[in-house]
Amino acid sequence: MNKLVREPSYNLIPERDLGQTPILECRRIGIDFGGLSAVDEFTIAIGRTEICGIIGPNGAGKTTVFNLLTNVYRPTRGSILVNGVDTLGMTTDEVNRRGVARTFQNIRLFKDLSVEENVLIGLSNSVDCSVLASMLRLPSYWKQEKKARERARELLSIFNMQDMCGAKAGSLPYGAQRKLEIVRALATRPGILLLDEPAAGMNPSETAELMENILKIRDSFHIAIMLIEHDMNLVMGICEGIAVLNYGRIIAKGTPEQIRNDPVVIEAYLGKEAEK
Repeated sequence: MNKLVREPSYNLIPERDLGQTPILECRRIGIDFGGLSAVDEFTIAIGRTEICGIIGPNGAGKTTVFNLLTNVYRPTRGSILVNGVDTLGMTTDEVNRRGVARTFQNIRLFKDLSVEENVLIGLSNSVDCSVLASMLRLPSYWKQEKKARERARELLSIFNMQDMCGAKAGSLPYGAQRKLEIVRALATRPGILLLDEPAAGMNPSETAELMENILKIRDSFHIAIMLIEHDMNLVMGICEGIAVLNYGRIIAKGTPEQIRNDPVVIEAYLGKEAEK
């Protein structure tokens, strides 16, 4: 007879989120490409207001995880629950409407459209207007249009970008384009925001501002944020939980202090201390 054993779990969440369904839960998900496992046994839960970081060497599978969470890739095994609902069979749009929004490592904006128009695209799912009213430009359409534009400016004000509404997205400096992508993702009203290397290309001053704004977003919108980032000052400075990925597997999850002092993490990612 097989004995019962405790299954390893990395489901650590902030104490304030206890008693609530995790906004995101991954149960032993994995994906194979050509017989090779890119992600394997990925098990994690994210509290409803948690800021969580995923770190690991290049090629560890971090962006692949984000692609799995948004159903860009379908997992070979395991399950993904958003707000307690399995996303199996959902399209990327359906997962977004369920509450998962993301930014990309390589910025994906509509660069020929204005800053405001990019945000309005994110708001499109929340516009309550019939097709007929839109086609005939009825008063209800103009009411919703005005409401959406006001909301777009409100969201842009998070990064003090409300005065850039008419500028072409592609004309913005790199750091501003990254911020615009975050605003557009927020416009979809997510329960969890996935940020793929949000500080890439930013100078130290912009990164410090980004850290403040990530905290502001979490506290203002009461959402969870999961980020992939190589800037350890940012990760250690704002993340409550950090998951370390190596060869597609989580090798540790804990507080910044626990991760910083974990010998397995030090050897696998942060670098093994040279012998004296």
